[in-house]
Amino acid sequence: MVYLFLAEGFETVEALAPLDILRRGKVELKTVGITGKTVVSSHGVEVTADLTADDIALDENIEAVILPGGMPGTLNLGNSDKVINAVRYCYEHDILIGAICAAPSILGEMGLLEGKKATAFPGFELKLKGAVYNNGYIETDGNIITARGMGVATEFGIELLAALKGRETADQVKASIQCRN
Repeated sequence: MVYLFLAEGFETVEALAPLDILRRGKVELKTVGITGKTVVSSHGVEVTADLTADDIALDENIEAVILPGGMPGTLNLGNSDKVINAVRYCYEHDILIGAICAAPSILGEMGLLEGKKATAFPGFELKLKGAVYNNGYIETDGNIITARGMGVATEFGIELLAALKGRETADQVKASIQCRN
């Protein structure tokens, strides 16, 4: 099971593009509202989450957690004990963690990026404590995939899919949506 966390003020495309890519790749993914089932993006898009944070299970069935950026969505994710606990569980069990835009700052503030390649939206790179930052658009290092922002949300989804289902599946989905890169 993959959990994609949604907090009030999330960036719409950074959540929904990876969700779409992963579901096309037949990944079992549930959206998780951290304060309830209805969550509103930073641009006023209302999304009904599949689950609430109280419904998730941190066990051997979890395959990944995904943190979209946006403001104040990233701050709201970072202030959620349930999100922090899920990220920490994944880190400690070598389970995939994806974060895009401002959300990699949460990983940096948790001390999870020490010595790892990572990227974030310009201005948030200072919050990637201990990371090896090279201004890339998408960085994969071990079980952590970070991306810079909405403009690479589809590519971020492709990289998450490759990590979960293999490069062949990711390439098939990529070709089916006419992705240039």
